[in-house]
Amino acid sequence: MAKHVAVLMGGWSNERPVSLSSGAACAAALRRAGYMVTEVDVQRDVASVLAALAPDVAFNALHGPFGESGMVQGVLELLQLPYTHSGVLASALAMDKHQSKIMFKAAGVPVTDHVIVTRTEAAAAHVMAPPYVIKPIADGSSFGVFIVKAGTSHPPQEILREDWNGGEMVMVERYIPGRELTCAVMGDVALGVTEIVTDLSFYNYEAKYAKGGSNHLIPAPLQPNIYDKVQKMSLLAHAALGCRGVTRSDFRFNDKAGEDGELVCLEINTQPGMTETSLVPEQAAHAGHSFEELVTWMVEDASCNR
Repeated sequence: MAKHVAVLMGGWSNERPVSLSSGAACAAALRRAGYMVTEVDVQRDVASVLAALAPDVAFNALHGPFGESGMVQGVLELLQLPYTHSGVLASALAMDKHQSKIMFKAAGVPVTDHVIVTRTEAAAAHVMAPPYVIKPIADGSSFGVFIVKAGTSHPPQEILREDWNGGEMVMVERYIPGRELTCAVMGDVALGVTEIVTDLSFYNYEAKYAKGGSNHLIPAPLQPNIYDKVQKMSLLAHAALGCRGVTRSDFRFNDKAGEDGELVCLEINTQPGMTETSLVPEQAAHAGHSFEELVTWMVEDASCNR
């Protein structure tokens, strides 16, 4: 009898539309791979819904807070329901950009200088010399990210808007010019490195999800030593937080800084986008794994105590 997989999707974060796309694509691929699939649009009664459904595995296609911050992982642990991706602690650490950068630095993964301040402080005056980036400590898909360019007279006032939902504390970090690189890890294997090219100001929400918003170059046109370093740092970041299953680490590479350039890790995504044209499925395909094979591997890798 085929395994029954509950695909968790939707939720109520800023990234709900992305999660619905990821979930629908994964559910379709899992059905093609022969699984019995139920799509669950996650609400706050998810524990009772899953208890009644009694699936064999939960495929976590949620994005954003709750879905990838360790909270839903804790619910799944309480239910003793095997699930995909990282566990409670790794998910919580990865979602908190400040804590994850502390862990990365300790493990030897290069990161940028940063400070944590209130959004009122960040809006009142420059807390570091421009150029710098302001971002929420715990959000995804580039929501609430501002690049403050060199020569800017004052910080962006948009972070004081009443509809801001990125939290009261924000991260201000040194801006790294150059190229946008990303590399997924599948189990204990680093997949290919992708360079993301966009005509927009940076790889923001529109660049990520709008049609034609960005081009993905895989394999990234890098010197072999830099390509290898990105893969090595992705594995190191994955291990530093104790991640499981599939993750994707994002980097900036300034190829004009010194002989080998400056490579820094921005963050690790424990629940990367999973539509068929998303970065991780593209990298898996480059490594010879079809989308069906990728999601099958994730389901068979699922467990508790992650």
